[in-house]
Amino acid sequence: LTMTQPPFVTACTGMDAIAHAVESSVTRAGTGQSLRLATEAFRLLDGHFHRVLSEPDDLQARAAMQLGAAFAGAAIEHSMLGAAHSGANPLTSTANVVHGQAVGIMLSSVVQFNGQEESAVSGYRVLMESVEGNADSPAEWLARRIDETLARAELACSLGSFGIKPEHLVGLAEDAVAQWTAQFNPRTIAREDFVRMYEGVI
Repeated sequence: LTMTQPPFVTACTGMDAIAHAVESSVTRAGTGQSLRLATEAFRLLDGHFHRVLSEPDDLQARAAMQLGAAFAGAAIEHSMLGAAHSGANPLTSTANVVHGQAVGIMLSSVVQFNGQEESAVSGYRVLMESVEGNADSPAEWLARRIDETLARAELACSLGSFGIKPEHLVGLAEDAVAQWTAQFNPRTIAREDFVRMYEGVI
């Protein structure tokens, strides 16, 4: 079934699955079980997404993506999600940005924001090491990895691509901070924080 979907759908759903793994690894509601599930999900997704994008007929890579997405979904059931999804949902509801694309735009900014929270850094380090990454700052490493993945998937990296202007950002931020997933973000996030994140990708 997934082999028949357009490349854009593959890109968006893959990016969303990666966001599920990243966010569920560090939420306030997280458990040891959710971290284990999120880590295995990230390992599978990070290791096979590029292959699916470049070799869409690779069934082994697609199977690994499906399994990774399933593990990430299971992690969410134990852990919930965070600010990347809170920031993405208003983009979908007000500017019709496809969900996976919207989460992809927001994810690296949220990872960097959470990089000042020790518990989040610990979770990001586990993800980094699961794919044999190595850096002094796991949050910076992960943010770069996400940006590189977004580019390889040929997904937009700016809000301006969707007609969103600076004068729209406060309204988007007010909607984002009211989203239910914001309360599970490992670092407390306010409207002004969302405004700054949106400004960084406008």
